[in-house]
Amino acid sequence: MWNTRRKENGENSVTAKEKKKVEPTVSKDSAEKHEGKILQQEEEKDMAAALEEAKNKLQETEDKLLRLAAEFDNTKKRLEREREISLKYAEENILKDLLPGIDNIERAMEQSRDSNSIESLLEGVELTRNGLLATLEKYGVKAIKSIGQPFDPNIHEAIAMEETDQVEPNFVLREYLKGYFFKERLLRPAKVIVSKQPVSGT
Repeated sequence: MWNTRRKENGENSVTAKEKKKVEPTVSKDSAEKHEGKILQQEEEKDMAAALEEAKNKLQETEDKLLRLAAEFDNTKKRLEREREISLKYAEENILKDLLPGIDNIERAMEQSRDSNSIESLLEGVELTRNGLLATLEKYGVKAIKSIGQPFDPNIHEAIAMEETDQVEPNFVLREYLKGYFFKERLLRPAKVIVSKQPVSGT
């Protein structure tokens, strides 16, 4: 009976030893490799997600740039249209302000016909001229004061020279056609008659 038990115990112990030998053992290197693969897979997933997010942001940025480019193009076209219209009708305000001058001339002509008076016509023309000059000055046009001033070839055009001992040489004696400035630029030179020293013996 004891032998039988021993025998059974012996068989059982052999079987346990054999089982230990048969059971697979996982080495430390294999565990590290397996863990490394898992980490690599997670990193690849993270990289794929980050790449997808970057693609989405890039697409959003491209869409915004396209919208901005379209808005810029529309604004540019609108400003160009406004500029063309502005240039086309730039003189409108000046012309409106000149119309009262025409009205005054017509009234002066009617009054002179009714009264047969040259004086009333002259007075009306003078008032009209003053109004037109005021309108021109409003837009930066100013008459050049020439008579009694030294001759300046930059703003005067001499059409004749006249001998005189009443005025120093090279001074403007008379004005044949008035000159004008437009702001800081010469719009039209004044046509003038300039004094010169008399020839001795005449």
